[in-house]
Amino acid sequence: MQIFSPTQHFSTTWLPSFSVKRDDLIDPFISGNKWRKLKYLLKVAQNQKKNHLVTFGGAYSNHLLATAAASARFNLKATAFVRGENVQNEMLLLCKLYGMTLIFTDRDSYKNKIDLFNTHFGDDEQCFFIDEGGASYEATVGCAEIIDELDQPFDHIFCAAGTGTTAAGLLKGINKNQLNTTLNVVPVLKGGSFIETEIAKYENDLANLVLHTNYHFGGYAKTTPELISFIKTFTSETGMLIDPVYTAKMFYAIKDLVERGQIKTDSKILALHTGGLFGILGMKDKFNSSF
Repeated sequence: MQIFSPTQHFSTTWLPSFSVKRDDLIDPFISGNKWRKLKYLLKVAQNQKKNHLVTFGGAYSNHLLATAAASARFNLKATAFVRGENVQNEMLLLCKLYGMTLIFTDRDSYKNKIDLFNTHFGDDEQCFFIDEGGASYEATVGCAEIIDELDQPFDHIFCAAGTGTTAAGLLKGINKNQLNTTLNVVPVLKGGSFIETEIAKYENDLANLVLHTNYHFGGYAKTTPELISFIKTFTSETGMLIDPVYTAKMFYAIKDLVERGQIKTDSKILALHTGGLFGILGMKDKFNSSF
């Protein structure tokens, strides 16, 4: 499966020139950073002769869909512990079409993922544990390859963050290549300063890291009319679809930082489009009511 993604150039009314690493174009279902995070985990599973992937996520998790699709393509079984009550939605329908078994789990039990795995699959030698979002050292190695693919230097690289795994990989790549590049990380959760601690688990040198924690719009999977309006304007202006959970918050942060003068308009800026476009489906009512 091809992993390389193109870098495209855009302009808007608030920034005359910026680049986007289009990881969303890697694959429609194993999209963006999801494939990069799964790539080496799948190799580990293969080397250990495991044929059943067991992972975790919420009801609208792009990671679950990516894992389901990857499992089907590589002839593996897949099971997911889904956080919260038993629901039906478009995302989980796709997971089931790809053959994934879903185990709905109350939120307290979900907090101890290792215990869940061991209770249900501890005696099954064919099962391979994959943490929520694919968080792992192997995932950071895959994400570090994003930096290796760039054909020019950038002053600033931006990415959205949920677990911090992708950001850790980007920082690993920046440090390995000794780049004079600032990695701007936009946590999508409220109280996102913990992301720095998560990144530090995988990469020691944080000198090029800057966190922007004020662009969560209420928290994970939360939004506001202002963010919805921004998505509509940005997409119609650039022709590039972004999602309300991750990438919209990142692009909004870039816009705000530029308008505040914290990022110079003549800086070389690269934004990582991490895919996740199915996140729009979880907020379709908010979008429909805005038109």
